[in-house]
Amino acid sequence: KEEYALARTERKRGRGYHGFVCDFDSSVTLEQDLERRDLTINAMARSKNGELIDPFCGKADLEARILRHVSPAFMEDPLRILRIARFSARFAPLGFSIAPETMTQMKEMVDAGELRDLTPERVWQETSRALAENVPLRYFEVLRSCGALKELMPELESLFGIPQPEKHHPEIDCGLHAFLSLETACQLSDSIAVRFAALIHDLGKALTPEAQWPKHHGHELSGLKPIKTLCERLRVSNHEKKLALLACQYHTHIHRAFELRPETVLKVIKACDALRKPELFEEILLVCIADARGRTGFEAEPYPQAEYFRRALQIAKHIDVKELVRSGLKGKELGEAIDNARINELKQLKESRQN
Repeated sequence: KEEYALARTERKRGRGYHGFVCDFDSSVTLEQDLERRDLTINAMARSKNGELIDPFCGKADLEARILRHVSPAFMEDPLRILRIARFSARFAPLGFSIAPETMTQMKEMVDAGELRDLTPERVWQETSRALAENVPLRYFEVLRSCGALKELMPELESLFGIPQPEKHHPEIDCGLHAFLSLETACQLSDSIAVRFAALIHDLGKALTPEAQWPKHHGHELSGLKPIKTLCERLRVSNHEKKLALLACQYHTHIHRAFELRPETVLKVIKACDALRKPELFEEILLVCIADARGRTGFEAEPYPQAEYFRRALQIAKHIDVKELVRSGLKGKELGEAIDNARINELKQLKESRQN
């Protein structure tokens, strides 16, 4: 797909990424147009005869695999911080790194409060694009390195420095576990929703009183509020928000699948809307797998709980409702009879595992 745009220059007249005046005058030179680009590797052109036009040494940076800003004008647009982080996520498999002087400018922009002028929609737009890149983790690592994560997603930043029991989490740090869960989710699914939910499923641990560390009893419920706050602030779509909330609330239940009573298994299935939306429930299971394997030393750990819940869902879906209807049951009584039939079948599933 080819795209065309008029050569132009941009002058900063106000705060944020809206504070620009564009000049499309015919006197604008190619070099002036290239100078407004974010990165040197994007500030190259070719003449009609094929000659490379490279006033900012983009070819050298491309060969050295360096992401470097073009000019001091880089600091005029705070959205560039997110774009640099996203490019870093895209090109991470190729070994690209951010130039030290570019990272310095990004930190200065954060310190100057420029990020406060970004609209939530643009922040989520860049973040969702980053979640679809090759290495989304790199996006969040870059934001954290320059201080932007604390400004844009304080709920996630606050996980860093909070300990977990070393027996179950050898990586100890809650923030590191969130990053490892995202990394694992990327191996399991291309879904932005799954990746995002894996990243933020443990936000409740940031609210655990320090006296209770390294344990985090009840973090599944306490995490619902910060997830809602984050998703509503960034205008996250309904599907991503719903998956994140369900994964947060029920991931521990699913981890404990083999300990649960059949009644509780059915409760989880219904609470996750699995009977109507099995594809949503499958995404929840993927988040749980990412959580379980997103721990140092547990990367290849089997997760039979997922298959157990898949079988439980199939059992719950295939109860012979017609037979119950023919028996004359209606309304609430019919609903209770269906659930009782499901529970009886789930009891057999549990017993078959124990034998």
